[in-house]
Amino acid sequence: MKGNKKHWYDCLWIVTPIYLGLGFFNILFAWLGMIFFCLPLLISIFGGGKLYCNRYCDRGQFLSLLGGRLKLSRNRPTPRWMRSQAFRYGFLVFFFLMFFQMLWTTYLVGAGARDLGEFVKLFWMFRLPWHWAYHGTIFAPWVAQFAFGFYSIMLTSTLIGVIVMVLFKPRTWCVFCPMGTMTQLICRLRVGKHTEEGEKAHGGEGKAGGGAFEAAGQ
Repeated sequence: MKGNKKHWYDCLWIVTPIYLGLGFFNILFAWLGMIFFCLPLLISIFGGGKLYCNRYCDRGQFLSLLGGRLKLSRNRPTPRWMRSQAFRYGFLVFFFLMFFQMLWTTYLVGAGARDLGEFVKLFWMFRLPWHWAYHGTIFAPWVAQFAFGFYSIMLTSTLIGVIVMVLFKPRTWCVFCPMGTMTQLICRLRVGKHTEEGEKAHGGEGKAGGGAFEAAGQ
């Protein structure tokens, strides 16, 4: 019974539909997504490892709910190519290219070189009108442009997660999630730093332990 005890963070799955719903009615709420963008990295940087992914990730919980409890997943094994380093790092690079493209568009709007685009770009290709979610604001137009772009990324990545959840295991998205890949890289960098410090302190005795840490990180 103790193992089935519920914690407050077990209900974080509700954050995903609330966030997407708020962005549907007012696009400026998309800025809240920066919390999900920064928090996993900060937790890893300050020694929390992959705690966010394992415990606090609302999207992971949401996909588990849909695929597990609601039985919407075919529950098939995740393809090997999807779990490969090449795919995970390739998707991370692609994700950041799209993110920086969004920042560039935001800059152009802020500089007055481009008009505000009141649409959501789904799967980085399809423009969906989203004008009803923007009601004007006291802020500069680039604030809204960033919101439209960031909401596009969050909505697209959620839909990708749902698609692979249906086709494979519920949390297949977590295998190649860019935030998960980045937190794993941070963990490995921290392990490497601690190993190097140990070698200096013990005259090279920490070298043998580095392989064990690296293997555990994989």
